[in-house]
Amino acid sequence: MSTIVPDVPAHLHTFLALDFGLKRTGIAVGNRLTRCATPQPTIKAEGDARFVHIAARIREWQPDALVVGIPFHPDGAAHDNTRHAQRFSRQLQGRFGLPVFEVDERYSTTEALQIGAPDADAAAAGIILEQFLRSIP
Repeated sequence: MSTIVPDVPAHLHTFLALDFGLKRTGIAVGNRLTRCATPQPTIKAEGDARFVHIAARIREWQPDALVVGIPFHPDGAAHDNTRHAQRFSRQLQGRFGLPVFEVDERYSTTEALQIGAPDADAAAAGIILEQFLRSIP
């Protein structure tokens, strides 16, 4: 996994994390103070339809920034889903005008399944967000 510390301005406190999938997008919310994430119900929508649901979550939680999990092969190589997630990240920034931070999310879904999470996508988003929050000063 990546150990790069993201350059996150100190005024950004609340984050909404997204675990992108072609059919489902896991969501979690958390903040810099507690460094904890709370999974939210997964968005079950495809294509542009997902952005309506994401907009509702942004209105509800009022995050300062978004965090997107970017998948890679175990050896760090990119694959099709890597490019889909990176495109999704750019679309979020363009649509919502919030800072977007990308996080290496290798094994987040596997970890969520191992702990028996009832909603693996939401739990993976929580794992992604907590990894991000632990990486910032």
